[in-house]
Amino acid sequence: MAQYDLTKALSPFLDPHMILPLLEHVQQKNVFPENDIIKSRMDLLSSTNMVDFAMDNYKALNPGAEVPKEMVEKRGKVVSQLKRLQAECEPLVRVLDNVELVKQLRTEKLFNMSYLQENFQITPAVVDSLYSYAKFQFDCGNYLSAADYLYHFRALSNNGDKNFMALWGKLAAEILMKNWETAMDDFNRLRENIDNKTFSSQTQLLNQRTWLIHWGLSVFFNHPNGRNVMIDFVFSEKYLNTVQTSCPHILRYLAAAVITTKRRRPMLKELVKVIEQEAYHYQDPITDFLQCLYTHFDFDGAQQKLQQCTEVLKTDYFLAPMHDEFLDNARLLIFETYCRIHQCIDIGMLASKLNMSAAEAEVWIVNLIRNARLDAKINSEKNQVIMGTQYPSVYQQVIEKTKGLSFRSSVLANNIEKRQALGATFGRRLIDEETVAQ
Repeated sequence: MAQYDLTKALSPFLDPHMILPLLEHVQQKNVFPENDIIKSRMDLLSSTNMVDFAMDNYKALNPGAEVPKEMVEKRGKVVSQLKRLQAECEPLVRVLDNVELVKQLRTEKLFNMSYLQENFQITPAVVDSLYSYAKFQFDCGNYLSAADYLYHFRALSNNGDKNFMALWGKLAAEILMKNWETAMDDFNRLRENIDNKTFSSQTQLLNQRTWLIHWGLSVFFNHPNGRNVMIDFVFSEKYLNTVQTSCPHILRYLAAAVITTKRRRPMLKELVKVIEQEAYHYQDPITDFLQCLYTHFDFDGAQQKLQQCTEVLKTDYFLAPMHDEFLDNARLLIFETYCRIHQCIDIGMLASKLNMSAAEAEVWIVNLIRNARLDAKINSEKNQVIMGTQYPSVYQQVIEKTKGLSFRSSVLANNIEKRQALGATFGRRLIDEETVAQ
């Protein structure tokens, strides 16, 4: 099982607090020796202020041993620093803790620096202290307080860099509290900031996008509309380039999202093309399953990969909750693909392809025919599925041929508008150069 575990690949792009749930999951699934996981957790906790949690892990790793002196000393320093930071921003915290007052100020549009400074003696230095206090609260594992203070900090501060970092911190806090609606809003806000912000280098921009993709995984696979958002997000040119350049392992999650989202099945063709391009960089049973099915039409290979997918799904923190849903949809893909090239199908043989018993396969096919309204019937005497001949209507053929026309027209119109915005002189120069080139 450890062969396909992605914890090591994901960890460099996640906050230490966000790695802890991944370690807990692989510990429950016995992917790695328990002591190795506890040691890894100890290393992670050493970079945070969650000293009590670190002490508990030390006791689990060394039963009967006393907690090291440095841990006890660190705890004292953490408590002392927390009190100091709280004192520095105490006037602002006192206001923020008065929920009714904050609500009234926001309603009257008085929640701003000038009003707070005049009436509550809150200076810009106090607001900056709130940022440090919120960050320290987050490092201590107090995610609710951290998210609340970072939200208010962003409303009051004019410091662009700190505002940007506060948005990262708030997203992390919302993810760790599993507030998926708020987390999705913060994710979209952060994406907009990254896409519009000017970075010192392309490498820095690439790193920011890579981090965003990885942080988004928690939101994508927990928010009700998360998988749809992920498909649109990752298939956008900027982020697909990011995946191919720095994190091809994300293709596992993109493949799982497309497979389990029926109305996004048309994206399978594009997905398989990307998987083929990146096969020399990354492969796992989920991506191999799609290659077997849509590139090689190897149904036996697809069935073997589907068996391996079961283990991959169980041990993957993000995909484990959708284990049954994935298998159902993967079997449906096998069935649909097989039916395209066969008119008469033996149920026993199909059951083996779907990794099911003959009785389970027959019930599954009956339900599929009924729910999907397939043009098919079952011959119980011969134990066969007879597929009807289906031809796409003329209207459907026209739709298929022209479905990308609207998008291409929109892109062309946008490009024309951009050129016009450059100015008439520059536009004429471009046209002249293109004419000479042609």
